[in-house]
Amino acid sequence: MVGPHFNERTFDFLDELEHRNERDWFQEHKAIYEHELKDRMLAVIERINLALGDFAAECVRPPNKAMMRIYRDVRFSNDKSPYKTHLAAHWPPRGLEKAGGAGYFLQVGVRSVMVAGGAYSPPPPQLRAIRDYVLDHHGELRSLLATPALTQLAQPFGGNKLIRPPRGFPVGHPAADLLLNRSWALVGHLPGDVALDENFTDLVIERFRAFQPVVDFLNVPLAAATPLEQEAAVGRRRSA
Repeated sequence: MVGPHFNERTFDFLDELEHRNERDWFQEHKAIYEHELKDRMLAVIERINLALGDFAAECVRPPNKAMMRIYRDVRFSNDKSPYKTHLAAHWPPRGLEKAGGAGYFLQVGVRSVMVAGGAYSPPPPQLRAIRDYVLDHHGELRSLLATPALTQLAQPFGGNKLIRPPRGFPVGHPAADLLLNRSWALVGHLPGDVALDENFTDLVIERFRAFQPVVDFLNVPLAAATPLEQEAAVGRRRSA
């Protein structure tokens, strides 16, 4: 069955936006954005929601809530370009939308598609909760990360690792290498043109399904990080 996907007009718009990132141009072409980008992205999200209902029902969101805004927050950026040059959607677990829960993420651009699952950059309280949990469950996590279906589809926990174990954690612990992670997201990259394929959502769902055991693992400590525990952890872990 043909699934929702994007087309050349979608990519033509994003490609031009990269060179004409200005409000006047965007407003002039907004009808194209609404039909060829926004409507198509909402259809993609709706199809992914149907699949998530089978293995991650707590992450199902209304499509308009899952889709991220194309407008950039330029308040603290030297780059004042008003628009993102990609489309994105995020599926955090229900109840942890603002508390750093592990979820699923999709980004579609002309050059690449990123499919991710986990907690990309958890704030200090959530980072502490994950590390504390990994101390006692590192064997389970390693087993999940070694699943062949997962190793073929994503890279685990990359980017911006600590050089030495975080302060307050044992240096010689068997989980010491895992504790170096500041990002706890599984990330898979695909060529941008897969988004034009009628099987596009199947590729995304395949990866989300493979990520699910690790996402669920991470949400055990994240869901247990109550507001009081979070406040205490902020003071303890500012060096994380």
